Amino acid sequence: MRWKLCWRVERIALVLLGALCLILILKKDDAAQPPNDVGTGGRRQPRKTAAENISAGENTTAANDGTSSQPSWPTCQRKTSMARDVPGFSTLPAHIQDFLYYRHCLHFPLLLDVPDKCGGPERSGDVFLLLAIKSSPENYERREVLRKTWGEERIATGKQIRRLFLVGTAGSGFEQQRLNRMLQLEQHEHGDILQWEFNESLFNLTLKQVLFLEWMDRNCPDVHFLLNGDDDIFANPDNMVEYLLGTVNDKEGNSTHLFVGYLITGAVPIRKPSSKYYVPVQVQQSNLYPQYCGGGGFLLSGYTASVIYNMSKNMPLHPIDDVYMGMCLAKAGLKPANHLGINTWGLHFPSKIVDPFHPCFYRDILLAHRFLPPQIYVMWHETRDPHLKCGSSDYTDFEMY
Repeated sequence: MRWKLCWRVERIALVLLGALCLILILKKDDAAQPPNDVGTGGRRQPRKTAAENISAGENTTAANDGTSSQPSWPTCQRKTSMARDVPGFSTLPAHIQDFLYYRHCLHFPLLLDVPDKCGGPERSGDVFLLLAIKSSPENYERREVLRKTWGEERIATGKQIRRLFLVGTAGSGFEQQRLNRMLQLEQHEHGDILQWEFNESLFNLTLKQVLFLEWMDRNCPDVHFLLNGDDDIFANPDNMVEYLLGTVNDKEGNSTHLFVGYLITGAVPIRKPSSKYYVPVQVQQSNLYPQYCGGGGFLLSGYTASVIYNMSKNMPLHPIDDVYMGMCLAKAGLKPANHLGINTWGLHFPSKIVDPFHPCFYRDILLAHRFLPPQIYVMWHETRDPHLKCGSSDYTDFEMY
C-alpha cells in the first residue's frame, strides 16, 4: 500500500510540474508578440491588405528574392456593358473589343519589385537620370546587352544613373512559368526589373507607362530626369547627362517642364482595320492627335513625369502609348519639344556607299531606334574608342528624318 501511495503522489507531482511548464511557455510566447493595441483603446486593429496600404500611400518593400511583397490588387472585371453601349461594338476586331472591355483597369499586381532602386523616396533626389526601359519577358538577350553597355548603372559627370526594365507577362501555362522564372533569376542577380501581372501587347504599352509612373510617384518621387525608351535603342547616357545639366533651373539641379524627343505633329488616327495601329472612332472620335514624341525613346524631367501621372488619373487610356503621353501633356497645358539628337525613325545618309552603322554617325547623338543586340554591343564599344576619328565630311553630313 505504501508504494502505491508514493506512486500516486509522484504522478500528481509530475502533472502539476507539466502544467506549470506549459503556463510559463505560454506567457513567454505572449511576451514575444509585439503589442497590437497601443493607442487604439485596447482594440486590436486588423492587418491592412496591400490595396489598403497602397491607397493609403504607404510604401511597401520587396522580398529578399526580388519578388514583390505587395499582395495583389482585386482582379479587375471586364466592363460587359461596352458590348451594349458602344455602337458597332460587335464589328470591331477582338483586340479592340478587349481594350474597351478592360480600359478602366488601372491596377495590377507587381510580381517583381525594386522599391529601393532610388535609395528610397527620401533619397531619390540623388538619382540624376533613371533609365526606364520597356521590355518583354522573352527579350533576355536585349536586357543583358544593355546591362553591359549604355544601360550600365554608374556615375557620369558626377551624376548617378540607375536602370529599370519594365515588363508584363507573356505566354501561358508552362511557357509563362519558365519566362517568369527567368525574370526572377535576373532579378536575383541584377535587381533591375519591375514586372506586373498583365499580358504584354501593343495596346498594353500605355498601361505599362501609367503603372510605372504610379510606381515612380511612390518610390522615386525626386528623380531629376528619365529616359523612357524601348530595349532596342542605342543610347548615349553621357551625352544625355551633359545636355540635361544645361536645362536645370537652380543650384540643386532641379528642372521644371522638360519633354523632348522626335516630335510628331499633325498625325491622325489610322482608321484602316488591317493596320496594327488601327484606332476606330469607338476609341477616339477626334481625327487629330496632339503633338507627341515617338515612343521609341524620349527624355523628360521628374516634374513632367509627375504631371503626366496626375493627368492620367482622369484621362481614359489610349491604345497608342506615345500619343497618350501627348494627350496628358496637352491636358496639362504643356508641350513636347523636338531634339535633333533623338531619332526614332532612322538617319538619312548622304551616300549609299557609306556604312550606316559607322560609329561616327552615333557618337554625338542621344539615341537612335531599332538596333539588334549585337549592333548595340559593337556600337557602344566603337563610339567609346579613344582612337575613333570622325573628321571626314562623310561622317558628319547626315540628316535626321
